[in-house]
Amino acid sequence: FKQKTAYEIPKRDWSSDVCSSDLSRYSRLARHAEAARDAETLLALDPAYPYALGLLMHSRLHQCDWHDVENIRARIAEAVGAGARAAHPFGHLVYSDTLAEQAACARIYAADQHKPQAAPLYRGERYGHDKIRVAYITGDYFTHAVPFLIAGVFEAHDRARFETFGVSYGPNDRSPMRARLEKGVTHFHDLASASDAQIAAKLREWEIDIAIDLKGYTGGARPGIFGYRAAPVQVEYLGYPGGMGAPYFDYMIADATVVPLEQRESYAEQIVYLPHMYQCNDANRRIAARPFLRSDLGLPETGFVFCCFNGSQKILPETFGVWMRILNKTPQSVLWLLEEHPAAAANLRREAEARGIAGERLVFAKRVPLEEHLARLANADLVLDTLPYGAHTTASDALWAGVPIVTRLGKTFAGRVAASLLTAIGLPELIAESPDAYEALARSEEHTSELQSRFG
Repeated sequence: FKQKTAYEIPKRDWSSDVCSSDLSRYSRLARHAEAARDAETLLALDPAYPYALGLLMHSRLHQCDWHDVENIRARIAEAVGAGARAAHPFGHLVYSDTLAEQAACARIYAADQHKPQAAPLYRGERYGHDKIRVAYITGDYFTHAVPFLIAGVFEAHDRARFETFGVSYGPNDRSPMRARLEKGVTHFHDLASASDAQIAAKLREWEIDIAIDLKGYTGGARPGIFGYRAAPVQVEYLGYPGGMGAPYFDYMIADATVVPLEQRESYAEQIVYLPHMYQCNDANRRIAARPFLRSDLGLPETGFVFCCFNGSQKILPETFGVWMRILNKTPQSVLWLLEEHPAAAANLRREAEARGIAGERLVFAKRVPLEEHLARLANADLVLDTLPYGAHTTASDALWAGVPIVTRLGKTFAGRVAASLLTAIGLPELIAESPDAYEALARSEEHTSELQSRFG
């Protein structure tokens, strides 16, 4: 299993990509062609087999195999609208751009897989401790995208007022990041071998005031811990860009770009608005001193380099079509992408050629350590975002490395993160409202020259 980032993540053997992929061992191994066949077999046996449609869509999109995806997307939307267990919420965010549909998918999944416990562990008691006790709960306390964002937050807590607890139910990769995370909180607890009930009991024993879930419905998540209601306040933050649809999450941390005020009612949680942007970042992130030349990366020595290091499953036909029009109207340009699976690269090259673009104008990058990834990004001229699920950590990576990103303002949280980042740093002019405006913005020589000057 590999996390969807452009840099290397240690291998894990304990979780699936998304829960719908639990139907197929192949999906756990990123063998998406075989996983798609599993899904087709299940659907042939029973067209309403729980989560099989979602598995099929998930597997096809990871390969950039787009045949019949519009039909599958429509079937999932219809099934979710009827209250059926069609897709896992995390995978569903990739191709759904409707808040009501996303909320229904999450609500269906929570009711099916993570019901609240009948007897809550916290029953209104008043605690007597002096400091506010905050627990950050996740399986990602290792070299992972979320710690790269939040490590500095742990270290910035005012320890005179807050007592912080790091609660890990995932692997220990014994990395420098793991050591930093353990040191960054007041108390660190490795509970990887504990059950949901046991972890919840510990939270109650420690008299946690605020329990923060950093996982949501992403790979290896255990939202069932929160179903025991071990803390008076339970919050979703950072790891998952959407609502949980579960009654035991009280709040979701967001900002006014990712969740506009008029969308608040679409979420089961109350929205806590941060004043600038919801996504934290780490001021200590380092960029490798080693210079990367274009020749080192398979890029041409001359010409404009468009870039997108989002996961291949986020590249949908509509966005790809716009990208190919941009390449067609920008002579000698290339599109630099992340190589996740050989099948995805081959399919994207085939799709490019079907749109009149030579396949070699798509250049694929291997995963490298984060510091090297940030350094090599300097060879990109402009990052192009995806929809309905856009760049999140990959957007902050690019901006941190000094590379501008052009995005479209999506309809949902998952499609508005890059817009949030750009708004916060004072570059709202890079946010397009429509596909045509996005294309025009990316092709504007005057604008891109100005951006390159501003970004250095």
